[in-house]
Amino acid sequence: MPRRAVAFGCEGLRLTSAERQFFARADPFAFILFARNIEAPGQLRALTAELRDTVGWEAPVMIDQEGGRVQRMRAPHWREYLPALDQMARAKDPMRAMWIRNRLIAAELHDAGIDVNCAPVADLLEEHTHPVLRNRVYGGEIATVVEAARTCAEALLAGGVLPALKHIPGYGRASVDSHLDLPRVSVSAENLAARDFAPFRALRDLPIGMTAHIVFADIDPVHPATTSERMIRLIREEIGFSGLLFTDDVGMNALSGPVADRAAASLEAGCDIVLHCSGDLAEMQAVASACRLMDGAGNARADAALSKRKAPVPVDIPALEAEFRTLLT
Repeated sequence: MPRRAVAFGCEGLRLTSAERQFFARADPFAFILFARNIEAPGQLRALTAELRDTVGWEAPVMIDQEGGRVQRMRAPHWREYLPALDQMARAKDPMRAMWIRNRLIAAELHDAGIDVNCAPVADLLEEHTHPVLRNRVYGGEIATVVEAARTCAEALLAGGVLPALKHIPGYGRASVDSHLDLPRVSVSAENLAARDFAPFRALRDLPIGMTAHIVFADIDPVHPATTSERMIRLIREEIGFSGLLFTDDVGMNALSGPVADRAAASLEAGCDIVLHCSGDLAEMQAVASACRLMDGAGNARADAALSKRKAPVPVDIPALEAEFRTLLT
C-alpha cells in the first residue's frame, strides 16, 4: 500500500490527540525522534509503539544516534561516546572499536523500538570543514572513511537497525552550518568526483541515504543538492546510489521559501522521502499537502530497504562493553 513520501517528527514525550489524528490522515512513511521526545526507556518504547499505531504498520522510526555530540539518547539511561573522530584517533584498533560502538548503539535502539539510525557519516574531513561536522567524521582519507562507514553500517545491521548514509554526495567542504545558511562549494566537478563523491560511490549499496543541503556550483550553481534534479541524477547515475533517498531536514535554513515548497521541490528533483523534523503541527500539515504518495520506483526502493530489517544477531553485550573499554584505554 503506498504511503506518503514524508517522514515526520513529533512535539513531545507522547503524542497529542491532534498529532494522532494528523498522522492517521497523513500516513507518513516514517517518523524521526529527537531529544525532546526522549526521557526514559519505558516512555520511549511507548512512544515508538504509539507512532506506529497511528499508521497501522511497522513504519520505520529514525533517530540521529551517531555517538559523541550527535546523540539523542543520553545518560543516565543510555551509553555516551566520544566524538567519532576522537575515537578513531584514540582506539588501539579503530575499526573494531567502531564496530562495537555501533553494535552497542544498535542494541539500545532496537530495545526502544527504533529501527533506522542516521549513520554512518561518510563526509571527508577537510581543512575548512565546519565545526558542526568536523568531529563527527571518521577522517580525511577516503579508504579510512569508507572502511569505518562500512563497519558502522554492518554493526547496525547486525543489531537489527538500518543504517542511513549521510550526507550524500558530500558535506565535508562546507564551511558554514547548513542548519543556519546555505553552504556553497566551487571546486570543479572533476575534483568532487575524485574525492568528495568517492566514499559514497564505495558505499552505494547501503539501503538508505540522506542528501546534503549544499550547492556544488560547477554542477548546479543555483540549487542545493536536495532540490537539484541535476544533483539527484548524479547521485543515482554517477555515484550509483540505488537505495531509498531521504532529504536532510527541509526545515533547515539552508533551504529557502515556504516549507511546503521545499518539500515539493525535493520530490520533484528526485528524492524519495521528505524529512521534516520540527514537530510543528502547522508546518507538518503544509508539508503533507505538498507530498505525494510514493510512486512505483520509490515503493520498490522502500521495500528493498525494509527487507534488510532483521532480528538482531545474538551478542554478549557485557563482553563487548569490556572489550570496548580496553580498546579505548
